[in-house]
Amino acid sequence: PRQLVAAYADVDPRTLAPVPYAARALRDLGPLALEVELRDDVRFHGGKALAPDDVCATLAALADPALGSPHRAVVRDLARCEPTGARTLRLTWARPRASRRADLELPILRADEAHAPPRPRGDLDGLGPWAIARASEGSLELAPVDGSPLPRPAHALVLRTVHDENARALRLLAGRADVAPNALSPTLLPALDGRAGLTVRSARAASVTYLLADNERAPLDRVEVRRALAQAIDREQIVRTLLAGRADVATGFFPPGSMAHPPSLELLAPRHDREAARRVLGALGGARLTLLTSTERLRVTLARLLAQQLADAGLEVEVVPLDFGVLLARLAAGDYDLATLTAPELTEPNVLKWFFHSGAIPTRERPAAGANRSRHRDGELDGWLDAAEIELDLGARTALYGQVAERLARDLPVVPLWHEQQVAVVSRRAAAFEPSADGRWLGLASVP
Repeated sequence: PRQLVAAYADVDPRTLAPVPYAARALRDLGPLALEVELRDDVRFHGGKALAPDDVCATLAALADPALGSPHRAVVRDLARCEPTGARTLRLTWARPRASRRADLELPILRADEAHAPPRPRGDLDGLGPWAIARASEGSLELAPVDGSPLPRPAHALVLRTVHDENARALRLLAGRADVAPNALSPTLLPALDGRAGLTVRSARAASVTYLLADNERAPLDRVEVRRALAQAIDREQIVRTLLAGRADVATGFFPPGSMAHPPSLELLAPRHDREAARRVLGALGGARLTLLTSTERLRVTLARLLAQQLADAGLEVEVVPLDFGVLLARLAAGDYDLATLTAPELTEPNVLKWFFHSGAIPTRERPAAGANRSRHRDGELDGWLDAAEIELDLGARTALYGQVAERLARDLPVVPLWHEQQVAVVSRRAAAFEPSADGRWLGLASVP
């Protein structure tokens, strides 16, 4: 988390474009190389100044297959990291990579700790604006520090896990909590806004909630069935009621404004049409499917409404809530029919390769191969995703992702549902905090 560690680059909370963070500047040196100039005022919590050897050691550790880092795919094509001065280094890729600036949004560890095994107590030396002061069951106390890429925060933080939603609301009303980011169901928010000095703040989010379907399992292996699922779901009604208007109906995987969301999607995306859905789903001969979801109360409620709308269109669906770890394991193994998931932080369109490329289908043996849990296979789509990954011309890259988005809207390996807003309930003391589109909490560092 950015509260404890820092990256070379970050994303602008408004535009979501990559910007320097622990780096002072990023300079292109042709299609295969990038010069990174580090800031001279950034220090680890232990006092060591950030140096090029920390960057190179961290990148080497992330690429080490023995360590199994989830960032390994991002640094796969990085050929060399070479210090070129006291504060500069050159990164060289084996092939062009259009997302290389966004890829630098990686945590930096001290060179002598980069290959260290995980430490559950979080005592690796960090670069973020807070350091861990005390860790206990259910809470984490963070102390402000100097030397991070941000000014020293004015406040210490206590991060507390409260599993029950009603208990979270009561803590806020009693003045025992100051910020609750994405912690309460939208239908509860009106009861809190304006009471006990609380304010509800929101921002459009770079995320999507979607219905996942196993494209290898009958009858979901047929495009017309997946389209009928999309037509059966009244997303406008769900956004208006259960989400209390704090979401936008999705017409694509990426939200509007992204190069991966061409205007054509507004016409291609299937609209709610229960009768059209019934003609397809009602002809499946009494098929009964399962819909997996997490145990979070709002997710279960949403899944049950989706199941009811599908039943109204002729398809019986059983909702099965699962612990999130069990849910992901079932999806990776292909042991499911339907599931609901949310993809957060959709800032770089290259992530579409992680979700939809044939080479990103997870298995029991390789659960980290990718997030193509729909098991969708399309050779032409793979080619477009591969080409977009290395296309440096913005116009050509935008055209490729437009083709990808249109193909996904036609074949519907997953059904995009809605883009939920980032919502935070804040107290008077934290009134300056504004949620960001990426859902991160670094804005707490600037609360006076």
